[in-house]
Amino acid sequence: METIKELLDRFEQLNAVGAALSKEHHLPRLLEQILVAAQDLTSADGGTVYLLDDLQHALTFEIMRTNSMGIAMGGTTGKAINFPPLSLTKPDGQPNNALVATYTALNDKTVTVADAYFEQGFDFSGTREFDKATGYRSQSFLTVPLKNHENFIIGVLQLINAKDPKTGKTIPFSMTNQRLAESLASQASVALSNRRLVEQLTHLFESLVNLINAAIDEKSPYTSGHCQRVPEMTMILAEATEAMDSGPYANFRMTDQDRYELRLAGLLHDCGKIVTPVHVVDKATKLQTLFDRIELVETRIELAKRDAHIKLLEAKLALAPDAQAAALAALEAAYQSDVATLDEQKAFLRRSNAGSECMSSDEQQRVRDIAASRTWVNAVGEQAALLSENEVENLCISAGTLTAAERAIINNHIVATNKMLEQLPWPRHLRNVSEYAGGHHERMDGKGYPKGLKKEQMSLQARMMGIADIFEALTAGDRPYKGAMKLSQALQILAKMAATGHIDPDLFEIFMVKKAYMTYAMRFLTADQVDEISEANILEMARAG
Repeated sequence: METIKELLDRFEQLNAVGAALSKEHHLPRLLEQILVAAQDLTSADGGTVYLLDDLQHALTFEIMRTNSMGIAMGGTTGKAINFPPLSLTKPDGQPNNALVATYTALNDKTVTVADAYFEQGFDFSGTREFDKATGYRSQSFLTVPLKNHENFIIGVLQLINAKDPKTGKTIPFSMTNQRLAESLASQASVALSNRRLVEQLTHLFESLVNLINAAIDEKSPYTSGHCQRVPEMTMILAEATEAMDSGPYANFRMTDQDRYELRLAGLLHDCGKIVTPVHVVDKATKLQTLFDRIELVETRIELAKRDAHIKLLEAKLALAPDAQAAALAALEAAYQSDVATLDEQKAFLRRSNAGSECMSSDEQQRVRDIAASRTWVNAVGEQAALLSENEVENLCISAGTLTAAERAIINNHIVATNKMLEQLPWPRHLRNVSEYAGGHHERMDGKGYPKGLKKEQMSLQARMMGIADIFEALTAGDRPYKGAMKLSQALQILAKMAATGHIDPDLFEIFMVKKAYMTYAMRFLTADQVDEISEANILEMARAG
């Protein structure tokens, strides 16, 4: 018989366990704590925690422990429990009340068994097979239902072989043990329900994030890879920074929650692109809208060549029948020269339309000269300029394929991203997501967008994401307007950006010395992109500023 003090000590232990369970956020550790606490409170040698699988309509083994045999499976042990789930129904569809655990779950009743080898009404054949194989003697059982806040069964706690604290002999579970186990089960159920609810909400939120990225993917296949790769590069750089034991960021450290927050920000950093017109996002050439208008320009040139040929034939007819050979040859030569010029201009305009190289001022002027000097006869018989004002504007883009107006539309995606993310009611552990995601287009010198922030106004994580975003864009091979860049070329561009105040030079140095770029390259770049790198030269270039 326990003394009052011993009972009070056990109740105090129960309270302490309840408080500890409420603080645990890792489900496998939580399950372990529940089982270990139940064993301690009831002096049980072994036990199992089952959780209800609604889809299978069965109890699954989540964690098992038997102290005397040194058995610890499931939970955080890394050892899988290979026993099949316990079905709550028989093959004929009737309730499976033959097993103690399934009976407890189906009937919401605590079951105590003094000795499984003499108990009538339950099937202990599986227990006896285990005992025969291991030499163990499963005797007393205490099986308690686990119920959530809505009074639904979510699992079962089963304890085996209560031990007499003084003699160590196996004894039946007492009524006190039963009450303590039921109290613990109640507290454990609350902790489990809370944890599973948080996991369900987290999974739901992550699914919504993936849904947004999938919607962007449906709009443009050229952005989906970017949305997945930028968070990967960001985390690689964050881990490299955390590994530094010297320098300005030697004290940077992240918790698991910090990592989750940063990765989530990476996944959402371009969510504003969901409102960006697809014809701007996917603009592969300068004249592309819903289609590439270079074909219209080339058709006009072919019509101009046709008109020149008609003009030649008309001139020849006008000279007949007294046409001199020299005069005809001169007409033919002028025609051939004009056609050759038109062909050369067509080739030049097609090259200009590509947007893969920087366009010089002389080349831009040539586009304007062609537009001013060349005409064609349109469908109503009128002379029209070979190039419209809009086509001239697009073909004269100095670099890339976007006009200033289209670039503003693209840049607006970060404004949309900020607006979307800042409206969400972020929980405390995710309150920095919008700042991390919204700052990846800012510059260290304050010349970035949308807020014109300087280095000291930005978090380190936002600066990391800025480098990751640029590096991914430079090395990506799925853009419609450019090919995949060599690793050395991308690093040289980043080095110049570090020297000119675009990106954080200290972070770029970590990016280089910790070979974060190579970790990424091995996972995401093709073999022909990974060329020879002179880290010393690249770092010298970055420090030149």
